[in-house]
Amino acid sequence: MSIKILRNSLIFDGRSDVLIEGGSIVIENDRIREIAAGDARIDGATVIDMGGRFVMPGLLDVHFHVYGISLNMHLIDNMTLPLKVAYAARLLKGTLHRGYTTVRDPAGGEIGLHLAIHQGLMEGPRLYYGGKALSQTGGHGDMRPAHQLDGPCGCSANSTFAEIVDGVENVRVFCRNELRKGADHIKVFISGGVASPTDPIWMPQYTDEEIEAAVHEAGTRRKYVVAHCHTDDGARRCLKTGIRSIDHCTMITEDTAKLIAAADGKAYAVPTIAVQEQIMRHGPELGVFGESLEKIRIAHAAAYRSMEFLKRAGARVGMGTDLFEERFHPMQNEEFSFRADIFEPIDLLRSATSVNAEIMQKRGQVGSIEPGAYADLIAIDRNPLRDIHVMARPDEHFSMIMKGGEFVRNRL
Repeated sequence: MSIKILRNSLIFDGRSDVLIEGGSIVIENDRIREIAAGDARIDGATVIDMGGRFVMPGLLDVHFHVYGISLNMHLIDNMTLPLKVAYAARLLKGTLHRGYTTVRDPAGGEIGLHLAIHQGLMEGPRLYYGGKALSQTGGHGDMRPAHQLDGPCGCSANSTFAEIVDGVENVRVFCRNELRKGADHIKVFISGGVASPTDPIWMPQYTDEEIEAAVHEAGTRRKYVVAHCHTDDGARRCLKTGIRSIDHCTMITEDTAKLIAAADGKAYAVPTIAVQEQIMRHGPELGVFGESLEKIRIAHAAAYRSMEFLKRAGARVGMGTDLFEERFHPMQNEEFSFRADIFEPIDLLRSATSVNAEIMQKRGQVGSIEPGAYADLIAIDRNPLRDIHVMARPDEHFSMIMKGGEFVRNRL
């Protein structure tokens, strides 16, 4: 049995706006055993003086792609699997060293990477994966250009992230198989997207019956559904059909934000601002084609306004980033700064910890400092409640990163 005590900490537990000053966190093996208001004393424990640093739960990113190697989907699909995995290993290590101890991959992640991390073969955060996302023909997951004729199998051209699945019964079978393979959730594309070549961003995708089939199948295993959703109509369909995680949530109205708030923990909004800023700033150099650049301009213009509506309505708002290409992944932590003019610092910290854990149905396991939770922690040398922008500079300000009671970084 290994016991560590992190003493003299300024503790944010992931939920409360009341901090514990001079507190101690007792860690037994990979879990938190106790939180004390002052010093804790246990014979044989390793005592670590935190020097009054701000200690909070490790961060969660609920829209992270382990195979987010490039915005060129065809390039990724034409890579051999070992090469893709090698790239994924670097992305996963990088995100862990930015303080993200848990990620959710809603399109592309699979059991092999999960097991590699769990068994210590690969350094990375806890990985909860959804397998391949579902796309209708001509939807956001159909990367075939308009001039490309169907192949003999009619299969998805984007085999890494999504599968083309049409019809209620086919949706059922596909979901059952992804869940059989250990998927933590199911992902469906229910509106047009930016990266896809032939679907307008305003386009509704899938029938309600197809979406409800996915929700039903996920529910049989006590899992949930994530939706790729930019539009206001799409967000309302999410609420109607029982989708839990409304990702992007880019072009919603104030009335729809109020409906999300009224869902009271049954539906959550997950804006993904980092990827929009990435494409707006660097799209042409990344080879993003003209149709997508036009679509990102539409989405970007509405995204910040939608977040204002969500804030005013009191909706439950999580945090995701959706980034692609390794050199841009440090923008992951800039998500805090991108939202800083709209949300209070404590709300941003909650979004990236306890709210994200609720979305993932992992309350009490990750995203909080409480007895029984994993000892996933970060220590920051400045109080982010006074300056949220320190979250955007983890190499400079995160003096400790811990996952499962073991140090990832120790500069104490």
